[in-house]
Amino acid sequence: MTKLEQELTAMLEPAVEALGFELLGLEFVQAGRHSTLRVYIEHENGITVDNCADASRQVSAILDVEDPITNEYDLEVSSPGVDRPLFKPAHYELAQGEEVRVRTKLPQDGRRNFKGDLVAVSGDMITVNVDSVEYLIMLSNIERANIIAKF
Repeated sequence: MTKLEQELTAMLEPAVEALGFELLGLEFVQAGRHSTLRVYIEHENGITVDNCADASRQVSAILDVEDPITNEYDLEVSSPGVDRPLFKPAHYELAQGEEVRVRTKLPQDGRRNFKGDLVAVSGDMITVNVDSVEYLIMLSNIERANIIAKF
């Protein structure tokens, strides 16, 4: 998580929780002049479009006042969906036994992409089994991770 994403999480989490939702995490994706801030929210009863709209209004108001992002961006508020992103250590623990896709910030063992079963979480490390080879990956080296949906 970048420094900006950490600051945004700290800034937005209380407002999202005040609405009765959990802020799972967020991503700030810069793509030239068009950046996107994705905010993922969750609730034990699921998330509706109206929930996303309510959270979007609240988040937008805070961002307008605080103005932490200097360039133009689109705000997206959504549920995590079936390919649930993993942000916090607790998310990885809940995903043990699931098939995951992990992209690292820095190459590890000559690769940055890992697709396999999340077999263990221990402290600041996860173990992913890719084609019968286990890879230990530091949480701090993970750029993006998500569960692979099975139908």
